[in-house]
Amino acid sequence: MQDYDSIRPFNDQEVRPVIQRVLRNPEFGQAASRLVMPKALQGSTFGNALTIFLLRQKTKDLNTVADCQNLVKHYFRRLVANTISDLTVSGLQDLDPQETYLFISNHRDIVMDSGLLNFLLHDGGHDTCRMAVGDNLFGHELAADLMRLNKSFIVERNLTGVRATLNSLNRTSHYIRHSLSEGASIWIAQREGRSKDGWDRTDPALLKMLALAYKAEDAEPLKNMIAKTSLVPVSISYELDPCALRKAHELSVIDRDGAYAKQDEEDLQSIITGIVGFKGRVHLHFGLPIRSPVVDPVELALTLDRQILSNMRIYPTHVAAARMLSELDAESRDLLPAVPESAATMMKFEAQIQACPTQEQPFLVKQYANPLLNRQALGL
Repeated sequence: MQDYDSIRPFNDQEVRPVIQRVLRNPEFGQAASRLVMPKALQGSTFGNALTIFLLRQKTKDLNTVADCQNLVKHYFRRLVANTISDLTVSGLQDLDPQETYLFISNHRDIVMDSGLLNFLLHDGGHDTCRMAVGDNLFGHELAADLMRLNKSFIVERNLTGVRATLNSLNRTSHYIRHSLSEGASIWIAQREGRSKDGWDRTDPALLKMLALAYKAEDAEPLKNMIAKTSLVPVSISYELDPCALRKAHELSVIDRDGAYAKQDEEDLQSIITGIVGFKGRVHLHFGLPIRSPVVDPVELALTLDRQILSNMRIYPTHVAAARMLSELDAESRDLLPAVPESAATMMKFEAQIQACPTQEQPFLVKQYANPLLNRQALGL
């Protein structure tokens, strides 16, 4: 039997000591004050201390993971109201709240992608899901504690040696199957890491990993996995990306130097920026479960991509960026959805471009244009 203790989320018995550890962390007060304090007090010594005091009162009766998520939902709703001008969802009404799903989505934001998905699931009468998170985010104790309290499990990446890597892939795959068998839905991104260039495509290697747990009992494990799970593609669309400047800088450095050396705390700063930054309109679409008996991971990846891309919401920021690049063909221009422009959001989009160093601007514009260009490439 597999031992999942090293990668699983916290259970109810671990909630109290983890909450106490989080509240002792001074970084938590500073970060949380940006969500619960008036602007004048955010980040101040008094504001941080007051935040911790208030959260001690709010969390004193939290004893289960469900208790934590109910509290988080209260603050998350306020966060949505402050940073999203309109949050919409489609397709969720076609999913059964009593069924367990394996959600695979495009990935743009470290926390908000899965956070918004769980928020909408909970609002729609579904149980929240367990979320796959790369181990690069668990090197920071505070972030690790908060994510594991919120049903996140670890996908190990930074391993050396073939045996260690294979063992990790098998453990992750079997944990996902184990979770589904327990009645817990799963969210996982379509590929390792965020799509920093806005080009959303599923990595076939991810699908091979998911199928490992079904290999022993069938010569065609991918086909077996599809038959035994409800695999649902999810499309997440942001009108504005608060981390666009950070992503453009990283892509520019990679283009210039061939590599990018991430600084300490950079992931944490991206998490905070993604959470508190303005996103304009955001749309999530829950697709139809994959039912076709696919045996080839490349074919299954393409099936997922067609659903994810065709169900993305195209916003005026994407259209404006694609027109800047002059890469839209005539047919795609005619098929652009009629989403009305928001003058305030377009001003923020233009301000992002102006704030971006000249040599990095092409990478920023491409981020916004690629949802359209990606659809065009697939003939959608």
